Amino acid sequence: MKTNTALKEHPFFNPERMFKGNLRQYMMIIALIVVIIFFEIVTQGILLKPLNVSNLISQNSYILILAIGMLLCILCCGFIDLSVGSVAAFVGAVSAVLILKMGLPVGLAIFLSLFIGFLIGCLQGFFIAYVGVPAFIATLAGMLAFRGLTMVILQGTSLAPMPESYNFLAAGFVPDIAALPGINLLAVLIGVVASALFIISQMIERSNKKKYQFEVPPLGAFIAKIVVIVCVINAFTYTLAVYKGIPAVLILVTALVLIYSFITNRTIVGRHIYAYGGNPKAAALSGVKTRKILFWVYVNMGVLAALAGIIFTGRLNSATPKAGTNFELDAIAACFIGGASTSGGVGTIVGAIVGGMLMGVLNNGMSILGVSIDWQQAIKGFVLLAAVAFDVLSKAKAKA
Repeated sequence: MKTNTALKEHPFFNPERMFKGNLRQYMMIIALIVVIIFFEIVTQGILLKPLNVSNLISQNSYILILAIGMLLCILCCGFIDLSVGSVAAFVGAVSAVLILKMGLPVGLAIFLSLFIGFLIGCLQGFFIAYVGVPAFIATLAGMLAFRGLTMVILQGTSLAPMPESYNFLAAGFVPDIAALPGINLLAVLIGVVASALFIISQMIERSNKKKYQFEVPPLGAFIAKIVVIVCVINAFTYTLAVYKGIPAVLILVTALVLIYSFITNRTIVGRHIYAYGGNPKAAALSGVKTRKILFWVYVNMGVLAALAGIIFTGRLNSATPKAGTNFELDAIAACFIGGASTSGGVGTIVGAIVGGMLMGVLNNGMSILGVSIDWQQAIKGFVLLAAVAFDVLSKAKAKA
């Protein structure tokens, strides 16, 4: 009762309006927490064991990378890229050929592989943005073409093993700064530093909002939110610290999330992408170069698909013809479950990551329980349907 009174007295805070404005974000975070708690109970604590948490990160890293690029495509009027799985397989095959058959250094092979992803993105982006081929058709053609080219390059067989330096990004761990028994000091320190940076960023954001008379929660709720998130960050890094420390791929994914969150939220390019997705004609009349935006969104998707292919090949320690199968579906599902709108213009990088983690926890939890792959696909399909239905119904309610 005392808390409610305090909230009403706050000059800038309206809890009902704030909750409705962030309903999609709150719902997916709550859903992720509920799913984690459920599988932690039914798997008798196996889900959150340090080894399994580390595996969860490695198993889902390439999907999270693809989801970041896919979200930008979806923001542009709900477009998707069906070719990302085939492009990932193709680039992984090319990098394996460059290293194992042609003897190129690992660094040069990775650079050339990313450049091939860039060229693929340019090709698909050109047809979509400047020729006018629907994104669905252009990327469907890419999916078929690059899957076929992967088979041609690998001649139906796998190429292995990949060098250890190539696999490091996918399966390696950041070296510790001290040799303490039973715990990784670097992981603990990263948790502390991340907590400090989070607190500072939240204080700056709150200060800026108050400065411009935006709505902010009362101080008590603000502190409670920070305490909860700091506890989660440190529990997460401590869990990694008692295993092998920080996976290298976690550093990569975190860096991508920060970079793309900054681009989408704080740059003109990001605002143009949202404007284009919200209303293409109005954006064009306002001076947004819509074709250029669409072109570079698909170029970006090509590069990230190439990066995902390198990560996946490193994780498997081999390039295989069937690599990347259904990656595009998982990436698309992660975005929509994470709150992206089917019509574009709505969605966040963090939301796509949360959606990807939700799918990953579902996969991992059901695998631990011994649920067959058929039922796993069916359950993931229902989860995706529920997420999209929620989007459609919330829009209809808003218009009513």
